[in-house]
Amino acid sequence: MLAYVYKDKGRFALEERQKPTLTDPKDAIVKITLASICTSDLHIKHGFVPRAVKGITVGHEAVGIVEEVGEEVKNVKVGDRVAINVETFCGECFFCKRGYVNNCTDKNGGWALGCRMDGLQAEYAKVPFANTGLTKIPENVSDEAALFVGDILATGYWAADISGIEKGDAVLVIGAGPTGICTALCAALKNPSRLIICEKDEKRREFASRIFPKAEVVSPERVQERIMQSCARGGADVVFEVAGAEDTFGLAWKCARPNATVVVVAMYDKPQVLPLPDMYGKNLTFKTGGVDGCKCGEILSLISAGKIDTTPLVTHTFALKDIEKAYDLFENRKDGVIKVAIKP
Repeated sequence: MLAYVYKDKGRFALEERQKPTLTDPKDAIVKITLASICTSDLHIKHGFVPRAVKGITVGHEAVGIVEEVGEEVKNVKVGDRVAINVETFCGECFFCKRGYVNNCTDKNGGWALGCRMDGLQAEYAKVPFANTGLTKIPENVSDEAALFVGDILATGYWAADISGIEKGDAVLVIGAGPTGICTALCAALKNPSRLIICEKDEKRREFASRIFPKAEVVSPERVQERIMQSCARGGADVVFEVAGAEDTFGLAWKCARPNATVVVVAMYDKPQVLPLPDMYGKNLTFKTGGVDGCKCGEILSLISAGKIDTTPLVTHTFALKDIEKAYDLFENRKDGVIKVAIKP
């Protein structure tokens, strides 16, 4: 089968690989029907993820059809269409039982697919802990609609869940890339009075304005002044930092009102500074909202009910054999790209 492989820092390659086989009774083999490129794949490519193992197949966002299951897999069966969770988790340890599946203590727990074990940008994939890592897709939900359930949509959903948004709050989302859009979609479910989206890229601002016609979409240069002038309590009630750029962490806490919550969703490639003397007295609560994909069934139910729609994010689709072109387009933000789908 064809698979896209992490060879060395700065280099992926499309190769012929053996089709995976079951090695544990909790495993499932999934025929991939649609996958996508995530910015985290680029972090691996450029050496920002030290735990990534050279030689593994990359990719952790995909949907597919169950082809084979181990004898202990009960939640899905052969022939089911499934969303694949970015995280593998046992479901039994201290953290899993509390919903913190990203911190699963099993040796294969957490973000393993496409990082520490073969991932999903291939024709077939082995998914460990299939009872928890695969979620059946409702019949009225397309592959395209379910594609982001196990990763960036789960990230946005988790971030919104832990943010404590109350009805009537003013909410700021910094970053209108794919994860930022998913976070805004999930924050909107909480009925804030205002949704402000901050994005530096003009094309992405235009895209966000189409997805959220009632939101205020502004550039980083204007956002702090806009918020301070228009928010009655001296800033946003909840801020999501999803951009991970050089200055966006500082922008996030500066735009927050006193006693606000700042949810850090972004993955940074360098340490961030917490300037406590400047922040003293603002009494902010910081939470990290990296994906804990424990509510994929709930998310799929919302998609099925028409309350979440991520299909506009798929702006380009490529065959697996053309994945190099897909990566070039995605990494360099060519041709108005938001998210690239890969069809094996």
